[in-house]
Amino acid sequence: MERGISLKLDTHGIRFRFWLSFFLLAVGIIVFIGVLQTGLIRPYYRNSKVQTVRTLADSVQSDLVDNEITRSSISAALKEVVDNNACIFIVNEDGRRIYDADSLGTSCVLSGNVPEEVTQLFDTARLDELLGASREYSINVTNPSTSQEMIVFARRIQAELGNYYIYVNSPLEPVDSIVTFFTRQYVIYTLIATVVASLVGIYISRNVTEPIIRMNREAGKLAKADYSADFDGGTFTETKELASTLNDATEKLSGIDELRRDLIANVSHDIRTPITDIKAYAEMIRDISGDDPAKRSKHLDVILKEADYMSNLVTDMSELSKMQTGTYIPRKENMDLSEKIYEVVDMNQPLIDSAGVRVEVDVPEYLTVYADELKIGQIITNYLTNAIKHTPKGKTITIRAWQKEDEETVRMEVIDEGEGIPEADLPTIWDRYQKSSHSFSRSQTSTGLGLAIVRAIAEAHGAEYGVISEEGKGSTFWLELKETHEG
Repeated sequence: MERGISLKLDTHGIRFRFWLSFFLLAVGIIVFIGVLQTGLIRPYYRNSKVQTVRTLADSVQSDLVDNEITRSSISAALKEVVDNNACIFIVNEDGRRIYDADSLGTSCVLSGNVPEEVTQLFDTARLDELLGASREYSINVTNPSTSQEMIVFARRIQAELGNYYIYVNSPLEPVDSIVTFFTRQYVIYTLIATVVASLVGIYISRNVTEPIIRMNREAGKLAKADYSADFDGGTFTETKELASTLNDATEKLSGIDELRRDLIANVSHDIRTPITDIKAYAEMIRDISGDDPAKRSKHLDVILKEADYMSNLVTDMSELSKMQTGTYIPRKENMDLSEKIYEVVDMNQPLIDSAGVRVEVDVPEYLTVYADELKIGQIITNYLTNAIKHTPKGKTITIRAWQKEDEETVRMEVIDEGEGIPEADLPTIWDRYQKSSHSFSRSQTSTGLGLAIVRAIAEAHGAEYGVISEEGKGSTFWLELKETHEG
C-alpha cells in the first residue's frame, strides 16, 4: 500500500529548514538595519543640522561681508534665513549689531529671553576663547520659553575693515517624533519584508525539494524492482544531474535484472541437460550395459564428458564472477605472444582435427608483450574455440598478430569463414550467456561464457577488443594490448 502525503510539518526536512534559514536571514538583516538606523538617527540628524547652519552662515557671509552690500544681496540673505527657518545676527568687534534677520520671532534665543550659555557668546573676548583656531563654535540649547531644543552657531569673520561675528540660531526638529515616525514605518516595512521573504523562501524551497520528493517516490518504485521509474530533476543543474544518473542506473539495473533471469534460465538449461544425460547413462549401465565392457566404457565416457562440462561451467562462472567483482589483478610479465599462439593451436589440435577445419598462423618470430600470460592464452583459446564451433568443415581459420605502427600496440586477430553474426546481435555477444540467435544449441566444449570472459580479461588489462562480422561472410575477433612491455 502506498503511503499518502503527510500533512504534518517536518521540522527536519529540507523544505522547512531552507525556508527557516531564508526567513531568519531576511529578518536578521532587517533588524540589524533597523537598530543601526535607530541608533544613528539622532547623531546623524544633529550633524546634518550643523552642516545646514554652517552652509547658511556661508551664504549670508558671502552676501553681506565678503562682497559689496547691495539691495539684492540683502534680499538674498533674508531669503536664505527664511528658507532655513532661522534667525541671524552680525556684530562688529565692539559688539554692535550691524545686521539681523529673524524668521523665528519670539523663538529666537539670540534676542529676548536669552539663555545664559548663549549670553556668554556675545562677549567677544569669551567667544574668541571658545572659537580658538577653528573660528567656529556651535552649541545646543533649550529655549526657556518654548522648551524647544535649538542650535546656536557662531563664527569669527576676518575682513578688510576688521573682525565680525556672525550668530545663527535654528531649531532642532523634535528628533523623538522623527524616531517614532521612523519606528512605525519600520514596523510596517518589516512586516512587508517578512511576508515577502517567507513567500520567496517557500517558493525557492519548494522548487528545490519537489524534484527530490519526486525522485524519492520513483526510488521507492525502483526498490520494489519496478524499472518503469522515471526520475525528473526539475530545473536545477545538480538535481538534473542526479536524475540523469538515477535514470542511467535504472536502465542498467533493468538490464542486469533481465540478464539475471536469462542467466538463471540458461544455467538451469545447461545443468539440467548433462544431469539428465548422466542419470540416463547411469541407468543404462545399471540395467543394460553393466556386463558389456564395450558398451559400459562408451556410456561411462558420456558420463565423464558431461561431468567435465559441468565442472567447466562452474569454473567459468566462478572465474567470471571474480573478474567482474574487481578482485582479479593481472599478473603481468614479459611474454612472447607468437609462442603463446602456437601453444594454444597445438593444445586444441584434436578439436581442430575433429571439426575438419584448417588453422593458419601468421605471426612474427617474436612478439613480446607485457601481460598475464595465462589469461592472454585464455583469450586466444576462447577466440579459437569459438571460431572452430562456427566454421564449416573444409574452411580455414587464420590467426594473425603484429605490432602496429605506433610501436606500442600489438594487435591479434582470429579470422573464421563461418556464418558470421547478425548486426543486431553484435552489441550483446560479449554479455554473459548471450548467444547468437541462430546458434543456441549447447556444445559439450563450450559453456557460453567464453566471450564474457574475454571481455573481463581485456578490460582488466586495459586492452581494446572487438569483432568485425557480417552475416554470411565470417567474423574477425581482435585484441589490442596498448600497454608497453617492460625492459
